[in-house]
Parts: sequence; structure tokens; C-alpha cells
Amino acid sequence: MISDRLYVYGMLWIALLAMVGCSGGTTKVNSVPADSLAATAELIAEDSPEIPEVEAYIGLIKRALKDEVPIVPLQRTLNAEEEKVQKHCFENPSFLQYARDSVGNAFRNEIFGIYAARESDLLPQNKPFFANGGCYRVEMYNFAQNITTVAVVSLPASQMIQVAHYTAMQPELPEHLRMMAIRLAIENEKVQQALDVKPGLHDALMADTKTALNNSRCERSKHLCVAPTFVRDKKALWTIVDLTDLRVAGLRWTNLGETPVVTSVVSERKIQNESITNCFCETEVNLKRNDWNLQYMITGNDGLRISDVSFKGKPVLNSAKLVDWHVSYSRTDGFGYSDAVGCPYFSSATVVAIDAPRIAEIVHEGRKVGFSLEQFFRSDGWPSPCNYQYFQRYEFYEDGRFRVAAASIGRGCGNDGTYRPVFRIALAGNDNEIGEWKGTDYQPVATEGWRLQESNTLYDPDGALFQIATGTQKYRMVPGNGQFGDGGRGDNAYVYFTKYKPEIDEGESDLPTIGPCCNTDYQQGPEKFIDPQPESLKDSPVVIWYVPQIRNDDTKGREYCWAEAQLVDGIYQTAMYPCIAGPMFIPDRMQ
Repeated sequence: MISDRLYVYGMLWIALLAMVGCSGGTTKVNSVPADSLAATAELIAEDSPEIPEVEAYIGLIKRALKDEVPIVPLQRTLNAEEEKVQKHCFENPSFLQYARDSVGNAFRNEIFGIYAARESDLLPQNKPFFANGGCYRVEMYNFAQNITTVAVVSLPASQMIQVAHYTAMQPELPEHLRMMAIRLAIENEKVQQALDVKPGLHDALMADTKTALNNSRCERSKHLCVAPTFVRDKKALWTIVDLTDLRVAGLRWTNLGETPVVTSVVSERKIQNESITNCFCETEVNLKRNDWNLQYMITGNDGLRISDVSFKGKPVLNSAKLVDWHVSYSRTDGFGYSDAVGCPYFSSATVVAIDAPRIAEIVHEGRKVGFSLEQFFRSDGWPSPCNYQYFQRYEFYEDGRFRVAAASIGRGCGNDGTYRPVFRIALAGNDNEIGEWKGTDYQPVATEGWRLQESNTLYDPDGALFQIATGTQKYRMVPGNGQFGDGGRGDNAYVYFTKYKPEIDEGESDLPTIGPCCNTDYQQGPEKFIDPQPESLKDSPVVIWYVPQIRNDDTKGREYCWAEAQLVDGIYQTAMYPCIAGPMFIPDRMQ
């Protein structure tokens, strides 16, 4: 089987060479060892015994690379409509744009998912197709270039109504790759030595959640990596599995704290999941309350999304949603998870909605001042280690203020985590002029870019950092500094400004995982829509991306982003210590 492995890696090197640079049909690379392919194959063989599932998958890749359309098809039984959708994709030149390099060499591509499309999958101009039914979302991953292709096919119209190619973004895993990652982990000799036992298939947690590991190919080459994780005593062993190279890339331990492993009660989850999906995941729900009018729905993997938001008849937001949770557990090694939150069924999300969205009154000093729209997302095993609960909240006030916020409620997979939720906020209007507070007044922000909320950041008298126009009104954006009375300790947020381009899907529809889990600089994902050449924001609609950075804490009396099971009167009860973050928008009437 080593020869098969060598063939696959040889084809992958061809793809890599094509990416590095071409001149007159000749590809140039620097310092590629002559025996690198053999060394790679030997390393895989040494790392783990031959695994039938892996060898069969290598054969599948080998055949696909020779096909006229070099794509591994979706590895599950398809119904008749899904077969038509996949066939349509394999015949569409736009979908196949990155299937080969410029001289015809095949890249390694695979269909990761085919799903019935939700309303949130379609761009605004394509919503009429959704009303006719028969729309499907297709996700494909290019292993060589780390590109995710997302398309929507309308069967009644017999056409691909939209397609987007996302560089350095990764879709959620199909089931066969999740199981392969687990198998690679449990068969690995070093994993068995670290745990003093060979773990079972069901011992692995978070096996399909994407990860990174600095100074490995998972970080340098942007390979597709996940981290089957095994709990032992008060620690967790992370097995970073590289699904591009089909090998274990490294092992890391994290401390879990004192909490015991507790099995959650999920006896009614199937009924709840079906109800949530039918009522809140397929189409938007209208909400009118206290002079506010909006649509909301739970997306496949971008959390609870609101859209077409207006106050007293005036447009405020085109949309807002929570794209990702990036969770890092080391400042030096750089490893962690990239989580998605979304619907419980037919979803690529890792942490899913556990109940319907909640609408609640906001009361201040005994008086109703507004209302909130809330959504909880939870792993089945929460609050046991390596399980997560997240919380999303939109706040709408009678004076026109609104807030976009979210919280982690632990427990997570370590006691030294940094949580970075990625918000996408698209203001209404065609000219979202932006001003930045400079100490005495607001100065225009002329081009796309980012800012970091730091200890020396300047704020206006109300704590605002930016002023943004919506056409009929101006809002001042107030980042979290522990002033909202909800236990938040400050956001330390990255704020990005990108030009909204309706002809290019830069997040208006549901996004795959937008960035790596563990970067400590501005490279959290939204910079993909800015670099390398920022565009002018003049006379343009603007999207705000807001990425707080929140450190968890398990210190007694100082818990934050944390949850633990406590024994009370002979039974376990969960103590929760959320860390909420997110900006407030305060209206300023335009003169």
C-alpha cells in the first residue's frame, strides 16, 4: 500500500508546485528534497499500522485524480435529487474552477456535503428561487489549495444559481472523514502510550471539530486538521490528525480542572431537534415588538441570524450573525478548536441549538426598556470536559439602541482557553460612512481595515469607538469594557471594516469555518476580505466584523467562561459562569 500512498502524495506535490508559481509552463520551487515523498510515506507507515479505511480512501483518491472530473463524490448514499445536484456540479465550469491547475494537473477535491438549502444559504437576489423549493447547498473542499467551494443548485430551474470559492476556509467533515480521524488517532502507538491503553471509537470527543497546531503542517500549510480528544483523569489528550496527509501531526495535553464527567439528560432531544428544525431553521420568522421589526432564523452553521431589521419604519441592519467560535488553549503551541453553532439537523455545526429562540423583556430599575432575542447552543455532554455551551443575544431598546452579543458558558477542553467569537454585522444603507474617535472628534475611515481595542484606545464620552451612518441615522458603536452590567470584563476586540459587494458572496450566505482557531494577531478570518489590497469605503455599504478575545478562568470566586458540575444534596447540579461580549449601538439623529 506504500506505493498507493506515494502516488497520492506525488499528485499532491504536483498540485503544490502549481500553487507556488508558474512561468512559461515551468513550475519553480525552492529546496524540495528529492526523497521527501518517500520520507512522508515512511513516516505515515511508522506512525500507525495499515488501516483498512485509510487504505480504501487512498484508493478512492487515486481513482478520482485520474477521472475526467477529479472530485471524490459524496461518500454516502444519495437520493435521486441529490444525484442530480451532484451531477450538475460536476458539469458546471464555475464549480470546477479550482478542480485543476492552469496546465491541467488535478487537485485533490472532495464533496463534503449536499444539503437542502435554507433561506439563509441564498443571497438576497436569489431568494425567489427558494420560494419555488428544490434548492440544494453543495460544499466541496480542495485539499491542495485549502479552498472551500459552496454552491446552491435549483433543481426546478435546472441551474446553479450561486457559487463562491472561499480561500483558507474549511467546511465541516463528512461522517467517513470523522471516523477516519478517530481511527487514525486510536491506532496510533504514541496515543496508546500516552493513555496507557488503546482507546475505543466512542472515547473520542470533538473528533470533527477543526483544529490547528503551530509549527506543523496544520498551521504552515493550512492542512485540514481535526483533534479527536481523550479525557483521562484531570487532563485531556489532544490528537491532532492531519486529514490532508492522513497522519497524526502531534499530541498535546490540557488541564481540565476538578469537575467530574457527567452524562447529560437528552431523552427528549430528538423531539426538540425536530421541532426546532421545522420551525426556526428552514425559513425566516418575523418579529414585531416595541417599534422594532425584524426577521430571524437559526442558520446551518452561523448561529442565530437576524435580518431586515428596522426601528420605527427606518432600516437599521441588513443582517447580523455569529459566524464562528475560535477557541485557543495555548499561547505558545497554538492549538485549539474552530467551532460552528447552528441547527440540530442537516447542519455542519458542531454545537447545536438545544431549544427554540427565546424572547424576553429587558427590565432596568423596575421598568421595561426593551426586549431580547436569545439562543442557546450546547454539546450533548455539557458540562463535562471537552463539551461546550454557547449563548447568543440580540438586545433591542425602546430608545433605538441595539446590541449584538454572545457568551461562552464553558466548560471547554482546558482551563487556559481564549475564546474569540466572530460576529458579522451588516448595517443598512448604501453609504455607511464611518468615523473613528480621535480624542476630540470623529475622523473618517477611508479604506477597509481593522483596529484593535487596547488599553490605550480612545473613546468618546459615551464609550463609543466608531460612528457609522445608515442613510437615515448615525449610530455610535460602543465596545464592551465591562460597563453593561452583565458580568462582561471587556472585549479586547478586533474590529474590521469591509466593503459590502453584493456581486461577491463574502458572508451574506452561510459561511464555512472562516479562520484558524489559534492566531493571536488580527488574522481571525475577516482579514481575508481586506488583504492584500484594501478597497475604498467611500460611497459604499460596509460590513463590520467584531471579534472579542476572552480569557477563561477557573479560579475559585473568579470563574469566567466556565461551568462545573457540583454535588448538591447528593446530586450533580451545574454552576455556570458565562463571559458575555459584544458591542452596543447608540443612535445619533442625523441633522
